Amino acid sequence: MLRKRRSGHVRIPRDVDSVSRVDEVNEARALNSGLSRREIDAIWKATQGLYRSGAYPGVGVCLRHRGEVILDRTIGHARGNGPHEPASATKVLLTPETPMCIFSASKAATAALMLKLIEDGGAGLHDPVSRFIPAFARHGKGSTTIAHVLSHRGGFPSFHVPSDELRPELLLDWDYCIDVISRSKPAHRRRKVAYHALTGGFVLAEIIQRVTGQSIRTYLDETLRKPLGMTHFTYGLPKEHRHAVAHNYMAGRKIDRVSNLFLQSFLAVPMEEVVEISNSDVFLDAVIPAGNMHCTADELSRFFQMLLNNGRWQDRQILRPETVRLLRKPASGVRIDRTLGLPMRYSMGMMLGANPVGMFGPMTGRVYGHVGMMNVFGWADPQRELAAALIVTGKALLGSHLLAVARWQTELARRCK
Repeated sequence: MLRKRRSGHVRIPRDVDSVSRVDEVNEARALNSGLSRREIDAIWKATQGLYRSGAYPGVGVCLRHRGEVILDRTIGHARGNGPHEPASATKVLLTPETPMCIFSASKAATAALMLKLIEDGGAGLHDPVSRFIPAFARHGKGSTTIAHVLSHRGGFPSFHVPSDELRPELLLDWDYCIDVISRSKPAHRRRKVAYHALTGGFVLAEIIQRVTGQSIRTYLDETLRKPLGMTHFTYGLPKEHRHAVAHNYMAGRKIDRVSNLFLQSFLAVPMEEVVEISNSDVFLDAVIPAGNMHCTADELSRFFQMLLNNGRWQDRQILRPETVRLLRKPASGVRIDRTLGLPMRYSMGMMLGANPVGMFGPMTGRVYGHVGMMNVFGWADPQRELAAALIVTGKALLGSHLLAVARWQTELARRCK
């Protein structure tokens, strides 16, 4: 039985267990991680609190502690119980096998691919982008290096597309996107930190493609997806898997005009349109290296576990330890991000945690990972020996759900000491 919902929220069943699913095979060795059943249950209870906030139609979580999966579970629906869908809508349960979009958390994988190319000698970290994309040198961008792009200091944080040209189909025109970025004037000439929401991913992927002669999807398959034994973990989603994909929904309190303009400044279009587009075939056909990877929570957690293992997964070395070091080492101190307006610290491709509290929770100064729109998290915590992934389908900017996220992060930090 579903309870009456609040405006902008999903209907929550009285029995949350009825819409929860567990990958029991993956969790079979949970107690070998050193955590007690009581501690694991406490983390799960906090995860249920995320769902009970009403802002997330679907929640997927996978946590690895000391290399063992302690949770691989989902709560809610992949489709049919969105905040504005009728009670009569056909409901499809979310399961641990359901592919979900991780949005900007895609940047973590794209950065790893770029660093793998550097590891193999195909490029240098401090090579100028224009060495590979000559047209990029326009308007004084000739000195911008790969390192600048990876650490969000490239100076081209946003797409500059005339409003009359904006349409979803542009996502399918790769050459147009590269041309727009190449023609853009730098917004910050003194290497200011300014989050590159979409632009940096296109540039990194274009370099990889020009050096290897492969599509970025093929390079991803050969470098990460297949070696890590993943089914999904790719940009967009192949047609044969689209029947199962989780839909994304606007949720929570209605976004005010000022907040929407702020988000649009780096997303190019209003957030409501981004969410609507994310469920379309155009989005699933497109390759957006900074924003449309689809995977399960287990796959995202597996990627970060590989990094915790210094680039090793099972009997295979995926990345060299020195490459992983670049992903976790700060590129600079804490700086006010000119795009986000927040104090941020980046490595070569990752967002970094902070003490006494950061975006990944309390006492996370050694954490490296990435967030995705809104409240998608993937990270590695060397101190706690934790590889964490949280993927949600509700896109809520403001509301009480933020307290539920903070409680979940706090409980996780508390139990994984």
